[in-house]
Amino acid sequence: MSKTILVVDDSASLRQIVSIALKGAGYEVIEGCDGQDGLNKLKGQKVHLIVSDVNMPNMDGLTMVKTIKGMPEYKFTPVIMLTTESGEDKKSAGKEYGVRAWMVKPFKPDQMLDAVSKLLAA
Repeated sequence: MSKTILVVDDSASLRQIVSIALKGAGYEVIEGCDGQDGLNKLKGQKVHLIVSDVNMPNMDGLTMVKTIKGMPEYKFTPVIMLTTESGEDKKSAGKEYGVRAWMVKPFKPDQMLDAVSKLLAA
């Protein structure tokens, strides 16, 4: 059975790029357009990993991650932040909330897939 990954970004084109790369590597993908939508898409289903942007309307990625990590069923779900944010304050907050990897846009799909496979193998 393939692993399911939740991709949350307010940019439809970026979600599409990430989804194509992940689906091409054999993963199932669920897409969310912002943090609130990402939370709504979880609905108690098994998600093996989350890839999220930081800056989004309605609910930003860090708030979403903090909320998700407070849910027992997702407490140990690895999270990759894929964002234009490279400031140490955001990275520190992400680490504190349980983010396992931080990738700055623009990104190379191969690098993201490498991070995904390492986190899913852990």
